[in-house]
Amino acid sequence: MDEWMNYEQFDRQTWHGFFPTDSVRLTQGNLDEIKSLNDRISIEDVQDVYLPLIKLIQLRYQNFLEWQMQKANFLQRSTMRIPYIIGIAGSVAVGKSTIARLISILLNKMLPDKRVELMTTDGFLYPNAELKRRGIMDRKGFPESYDMERLLQFLNDVKAGEPVVKAPTYSHQVYDVQLDKPLVIDRPDILIVEGINTLQLPSNQQLYVSDYFDWSLYVDADPDLIEHWYLQRFGMLLETAFTDPSNYYYPYSKGDRQEAFKMAKDVWQRVDLPNLREFILPTKSRADVILHKTTGHLVDKLYLRRG
Repeated sequence: MDEWMNYEQFDRQTWHGFFPTDSVRLTQGNLDEIKSLNDRISIEDVQDVYLPLIKLIQLRYQNFLEWQMQKANFLQRSTMRIPYIIGIAGSVAVGKSTIARLISILLNKMLPDKRVELMTTDGFLYPNAELKRRGIMDRKGFPESYDMERLLQFLNDVKAGEPVVKAPTYSHQVYDVQLDKPLVIDRPDILIVEGINTLQLPSNQQLYVSDYFDWSLYVDADPDLIEHWYLQRFGMLLETAFTDPSNYYYPYSKGDRQEAFKMAKDVWQRVDLPNLREFILPTKSRADVILHKTTGHLVDKLYLRRG
């Protein structure tokens, strides 16, 4: 079966034509502040790709609010504020974090009366000590390296409208979970959840993470291109780590660069690429929108689920 059968495909120019506004209200400086190390994003990207995308999300969100009101009227209950949850998935190094931050900023500008919050599922990885205890440190990022039960409970509490829900955070500098620095989620109207595992189907679970999503986006690119971005980012991390002994990348930044890149390429081939092929890429068809990137992190195509 053709994987694109359930999607309509649009090139960049056609997509921009659905909402041809040039009112960005952001500067290139704003964009540079939110982009990840080796990512790129421009005002033209915002105009052509992301403003139409935000308009689409706004329409879906409005439908969601109307349905909540109609359901409450039917059940003869008062309307509860139920968070609208957006999931953003894709490979490591594909630029998910930049897109998540940009969508968050644009939604805040378009819906100034709504509380929009953003989190990543990286914090729900088991701490390194636990991964070592289980003998799966070299499987970090694979489904079994995540505390899925805790992540599902977190999403359940958010969806139930719990007043304060805490999520663990993750530091890429120390390459570990920061249990002492939780992210506090306080009854958002819209919550954006970004991570490689947001659309995965974990085994032995009655619920899936994606069951809590009201809308989802998958960031796609050719694996060879993602490997290039991965190694490019690794080099930039080395450049920023050599002055900080507590940084995970510090030893690599002080040693032989060729050996460091050889190690990074091995990690990609042995861990990240198999994880992409076996567990991340198969989730693409679960997304409402697939955003496809080409050379230079340029979005060239979008796929919108039919129906």
